[in-house]
Amino acid sequence: MRNCPICKGNIVGRTDKKFCSIKCKSNYHQRLSAHTNEATLRIDKILHRNRSILQELMGKNRFQIKVPMIELEKRKFNFNYMTKYLINKDKKVYHYIYDYCYMTFSSDEVLIIRRKGNLQTYR
Repeated sequence: MRNCPICKGNIVGRTDKKFCSIKCKSNYHQRLSAHTNEATLRIDKILHRNRSILQELMGKNRFQIKVPMIELEKRKFNFNYMTKYLINKDKKVYHYIYDYCYMTFSSDEVLIIRRKGNLQTYR
């Protein structure tokens, strides 16, 4: 006899059935979803903060600016999180955070770029 992973009750029915009832099945998936939501909310919060920092440094009317690396570090920019990255033909790495991207030139300077359109890439 097989036992339900949620309530440890007996499972009756098909051989591939995993839960004893709809209630246990729902409970399992809600727990799984809650754990996933926790992780994505934490990461999304970091990404939004990083984007806000880039937006603040960029200003409203610019699409490109060079700033000292220390400026990002001072504002607690988290360099470990990005939405994607792109390596251009010159082997330069662009780190994207939603509609902004940045490229480090050295340990001293960072180029920040605001994407102008949805399909535009920077090469």
